[in-house]
Amino acid sequence: VLDLVHEAEGHFNLIWRSREGVRRVRAGSLVLATGARERFLPFPGWSLPGVVGVGGAHALLESGVDFGGKRVVLSGSGPLLLSVGAGLSRAGARVLLIAEQASAGRVLRFGAGLWRTPARLWEAGRYRLATSGTPYRLGSWVTRAVGEDRLEGVEVVVGGKQHTISCDILCTGFGLVPDLTLPRLLGCDVADGAVQVDRLQQSSVEGVWCAGETTGIGGADAALLEGRVAGLAASGAVRDAEALTRRRDRARGFARALEEAFRPREELRRLPDADTIVCRCEDVRFGALNPEWEGRQAKLYTRAGMGACQGRVCGPAMEHLFGWPPGVGRIPASVATVDTLADAGDA
Repeated sequence: VLDLVHEAEGHFNLIWRSREGVRRVRAGSLVLATGARERFLPFPGWSLPGVVGVGGAHALLESGVDFGGKRVVLSGSGPLLLSVGAGLSRAGARVLLIAEQASAGRVLRFGAGLWRTPARLWEAGRYRLATSGTPYRLGSWVTRAVGEDRLEGVEVVVGGKQHTISCDILCTGFGLVPDLTLPRLLGCDVADGAVQVDRLQQSSVEGVWCAGETTGIGGADAALLEGRVAGLAASGAVRDAEALTRRRDRARGFARALEEAFRPREELRRLPDADTIVCRCEDVRFGALNPEWEGRQAKLYTRAGMGACQGRVCGPAMEHLFGWPPGVGRIPASVATVDTLADAGDA
């Protein structure tokens, strides 16, 4: 999205780039389903070459990158660790450890509830079978990535004890966070990191419905059902939308269980040292940030969050570390080239 304006008469003026080029449309209603991004939490050495996001590793696998023979550690939180670990194992990587930061109690309670969704239970079992030769340790996390010019190993807490593991690649990621750039720009009410919606997915802004990860991380099933409810309600088919709400609510129940099970633990706030980079775009270190500031002060004093990614990476990290909520997003909603912006001016 290159521009989005809520006009005084209640219409929305939207400019976006598609495969066919830059387009402009004027609409009376909007359904926002902007998805999510990976959550990265800083720790010493996390910016070394060889440290990649879990989702990034999945994308590299899908694009055909060769992981054969590479020694890999996965660390973070959420079901994606097992999924990507399985993919890497099938691709010939030597997956040495999958370190899940969530406690055994939380993960086991979550797993016990999967009987309600047999397909997910089968999927989880299939991923674990594919990584059966790899230790899967709960209540464990990487505390430091070690190396000079690139990753050489990791320090990791396993069972309350510190270990050092030599490896070539560290895949890390602590779940997903909703992409709320457009909902915040339009003034939608946000709480607990998600857009607040009513029973039919309508936000606090008249004419704006939200679906999928914007209302909380819940997976594909919940997102599809929310999208159908929102689309039907936005088009005026309220009765048809109401008929889907019970199925949607069941799917959202899984989302709540997922969030509770894999919420980042308190110890992760204490991982960065003074020299740990928090904002990678502007090279802002943890020691330069004052917990007594507000997020806007951090931007003004250090430029944290003002680089090319516009806080998409460091924003969730600073929210976790300091409790600073993200600010209102800016247009364009994603990185755009100069020629694209020029075309938008002519649209």
